[in-house]
Amino acid sequence: MKRLCALFGMFVLLSPVLFSQNSDTSTQAGSAYQRKGPSYRDGTKSDSEKSKSDEEKSESPEKKENHVFKFEDIRLERFVASSTGFSEYLMGQNSQAFSVRRYLKTFSINRYETTYRLWYEVRVWAQKNGYYFENPGQEGSGGMRGRAPTSKSYQPVTMVNWYDVIVWCNALSEMEGRTPCYVFDGMVLRDSGDTAACDLAECRWEANGYRLPTEAEWEYAARKTTSGFQRGDLLSGQIDSKGKSDQGVSPDSISWSSDNANGTHTVGTAGLDPILAGDSPEPASGNANGANLFDMSGNVLEWCWDWHGEYKESEKNTLYTGPKYGAERVMRGGSWSPYTIFLCAGDRYSFDPNEAYNYFGFRFCTSR
Repeated sequence: MKRLCALFGMFVLLSPVLFSQNSDTSTQAGSAYQRKGPSYRDGTKSDSEKSKSDEEKSESPEKKENHVFKFEDIRLERFVASSTGFSEYLMGQNSQAFSVRRYLKTFSINRYETTYRLWYEVRVWAQKNGYYFENPGQEGSGGMRGRAPTSKSYQPVTMVNWYDVIVWCNALSEMEGRTPCYVFDGMVLRDSGDTAACDLAECRWEANGYRLPTEAEWEYAARKTTSGFQRGDLLSGQIDSKGKSDQGVSPDSISWSSDNANGTHTVGTAGLDPILAGDSPEPASGNANGANLFDMSGNVLEWCWDWHGEYKESEKNTLYTGPKYGAERVMRGGSWSPYTIFLCAGDRYSFDPNEAYNYFGFRFCTSR
């Protein structure tokens, strides 16, 4: 009898777990989504976005209940170079032991960290078209690796290494009809397991495909404001209404960090109440930085193109893309994890390109 009672007690304890698993499966089945094409802040729309305009207008209430928002996973902010063909600024100012002048050509960077739903869609397409990924990616910090998107699909993809990311950028480029940027020996990189080729990869900077930002491009985007540049020793977005640096702006209002989060959040929701933000809030409903980019400080740490190395001066009006060789790749922005507490716009991290954790993510950019 004691054994039967014990078994009955175990069943009662396990029942919520069993039922929650079944409930989670139904959520997954109802998480259909469609991705819009890329667009620019100046209002330009891609052909794929235009062709879906009628469909978007007739979005059903049922889809909204399943947390599918009118949200563009790809929303590019363009930074236009001056009449000389280059923009310049002091990189590392107020944040590093010394600063260096950097020259940048026109580029566009995504407003958001790459969402899991976008990652998953492109990965599935890529695997059907000759691509291979060592890591399938994960939905936010607590999702299942490689699983179909759920109601948390607007959280950033994590658990991807640098090799996975550059190969995925090539896949997105081909999927959108663009020219891939990353090649080795003239061949487009399609296998993140071929780390030797990836380490020796060349980036075709003039191509119109998607790629990782250089470290200089990333910091430029993190610090640019309507009035110039914010300080590098403040979080990206710690500015006043005029775009001037303002240390009085609360870090919690512009970033998800170990001070206000125990995991990733929906992209673009920093500044929302942490309790409300945990219940599938609308993406991009939080606070952006001075260049209208979200999560440049916090949420997930972001891969950059560059090998890590000491800052070195570059020639005037020359695009600097980092050391030719190295052991670790640069990462920027800090994250929700207590292992990455330095969140300022000028703070630097570096990791082995093979490493992948649940606080690693990325955002992409393009030279066109």
